[in-house]
Amino acid sequence: MEELKPVPPAPKKKPNIFVRLLAFLVTLALLLGAVAAVVYRDRLNFDSIRRWFVYRSLEKSDSGQTESFQYDSAGKGGYSQVGDDLLVWSTAGVRLYSSGGVEYLNEPLTLNRPVADTCGSAALIYDAGGNVLHTYEDRSTSFVLNTEQGHEILSARMGPGGSFAVTTRESGYKGVVTVYSSGGHPVVGIRISTRFVTDGLLSDDGKTVAVLTVGQNEDVFESGLDLYALDGDVPFASYSLGNNAILDLRADGSAFWALGESSLSVARADGSAAVHYDYAGRYLKDYALDGDGFSALLLGKYRAGSGAALVTVGADGQELASLDLEDQVLDLDASGRYVAVLTAAGLTLYTKDLQLYDALENTMGARSVVLRSDGTAFLVGGETARLYIPG
Repeated sequence: MEELKPVPPAPKKKPNIFVRLLAFLVTLALLLGAVAAVVYRDRLNFDSIRRWFVYRSLEKSDSGQTESFQYDSAGKGGYSQVGDDLLVWSTAGVRLYSSGGVEYLNEPLTLNRPVADTCGSAALIYDAGGNVLHTYEDRSTSFVLNTEQGHEILSARMGPGGSFAVTTRESGYKGVVTVYSSGGHPVVGIRISTRFVTDGLLSDDGKTVAVLTVGQNEDVFESGLDLYALDGDVPFASYSLGNNAILDLRADGSAFWALGESSLSVARADGSAAVHYDYAGRYLKDYALDGDGFSALLLGKYRAGSGAALVTVGADGQELASLDLEDQVLDLDASGRYVAVLTAAGLTLYTKDLQLYDALENTMGARSVVLRSDGTAFLVGGETARLYIPG
């Protein structure tokens, strides 16, 4: 009988040298890409990729500016971002333009003291001290509010999902804040008789109403911020903002930002805490509250003059960065992770830590800048506007 011998295992084949080289190159490319993403994270981001896809069909000059388009505006007013569009509002009415200058909306109005507010793709305009308010959504008028005589509008703020809050005078009270749904139906009314009410707005999640009040504490002027649940009639948290006249108010994420003449306050929407950034005796010369988790302030030692410091402040009330500016600032704006500074010498874009992101020398007489969250900006002159797209 023949003895069976074990079959030796087949020798292992060495990997093909081409496959090994390809794997090495792929690994090296991934490593270099990761290093580049860290080193150039302020330039290589999703915003630049988005800009390339969204705006590649627009004709641009070598400096990155699209062709100017004429807008129609008369009287006192301003400019705001609504989605990707430019809202032009004034005593004569409201107009809405696309990035390329297509006019989507033209609504003539007669307003003595027009004020506008926006949230995402929705906006409102009202006559401060008057009785007229219009809201806009999806590039058309969505609701018209005419308050009764004696119920003049003190303030109005756009909220999430097309909702909005209106602060009015009302007999027997020192102020009333009414929250409306996107269809213009009243959801809740907060009536206060102990302190004067100057402003009110909804949190980003639509669950909390912030009410700004002014009064006296031991014969000293005091501003306060009261927080109400949407279904509550008493505040669940109250913050003293001190002897500080509040100039503006906005909601961002889970916090409310109250900008005053002498300090900036950030209050958590859940009522857990409030922090304050003091200007340390400097004068507030300009500001922009619409950064993603930060605000930008222009603070100067003197009321007049061009010298000032550009400061960014985070949601924890701490200074993120500071930069001395020598040129006279014509306009300041913040959106997304960017800050835009417009001077007679040009436009400069910074990240929120005030690192240089992009610069444009020839702004062709622009007087205002409307910054958008992807880093693009509308440059607005006396009668024309155009979009600037960073390279």
